[in-house]
Amino acid sequence: MSARESGLKDTGIQISEATVSDFFALLKPRVMALAVFTAFVGLMVAPGAMNPVIAVIAIGAIAVGAGAAGALNMWYDADIDALMSRTSKRPVPSGRVMPGEALGFGLVLSVLSVMTLGVLVGWLAASLLAFTIFFYVVIYTMWLKRSTPQNIVIGGAAGALPPVIGWAAATGAVGVESLILFLIIFLWTPPHFWALALFKIGDYAAAGIPMMPNVAGQASTRKQIFVYSLILAPIGVLPWAFGFASGLYGIISAALGAGFIWHAWKLLIDKEMKFAKALFAYSILYLFAIFAVLLADTIAMRVVMSAGN
Repeated sequence: MSARESGLKDTGIQISEATVSDFFALLKPRVMALAVFTAFVGLMVAPGAMNPVIAVIAIGAIAVGAGAAGALNMWYDADIDALMSRTSKRPVPSGRVMPGEALGFGLVLSVLSVMTLGVLVGWLAASLLAFTIFFYVVIYTMWLKRSTPQNIVIGGAAGALPPVIGWAAATGAVGVESLILFLIIFLWTPPHFWALALFKIGDYAAAGIPMMPNVAGQASTRKQIFVYSLILAPIGVLPWAFGFASGLYGIISAALGAGFIWHAWKLLIDKEMKFAKALFAYSILYLFAIFAVLLADTIAMRVVMSAGN
């Protein structure tokens, strides 16, 4: 140990050993990717043409904002993350990133993302992004997550807002179409996370988090997942019903919804945990496919209309 390192240790000063990859992990890249993708679809589905440079800036700001929310979530949840096998190796509970670093990182990115979106794109979209970060960090992470089994139901609003932000960035308004996209994600969130909670029930019990299976029991959770799947399936078809997607989208989304119901039914009638894992995996596929098909459908319709002109 060098004299400098020894002196710093003696005075209690800690030197961060965090790497770039550790700070990137703070952004919750998989969650961020989903937020960016759904925001991009919201932006693309919106009517009118948007300057490509401004569109890239908008998506970039939304990505940074989503990552900032993830970093602040990891800062606050470090104590319970350390108790769960799924999260114990995250940068803060593992000691690779100090809590103060995560907090500062998240706050700086939050301000940067909101101001960039406001100044360069539009203040409605920026306000929605700021509200999303606040809702996820304060309402969900700090309050709902540790206090009620409805944490995911109410907190899911934060994860459902990116397509609305994308739409607002493109149009300067919030349309009915963007609210339908919001509703799809909002109703998808509980069965998605409750399926995860079923096969990670021990983790949530160890951390003292009141997830639905831990509070209401597994049987009740399976029933609620099935009910949500029955509601979600027809909601997924609404873009066609409201005229901003083609009949082909309607057929594919209906088939995907039927698949969701089938997985939820298997989970309802069979207690084997493999069905919870299967539904969790399918739910990810479902949401990605719904938005990917809507994006492809929008692009195809615009190409056809352009060719017709």
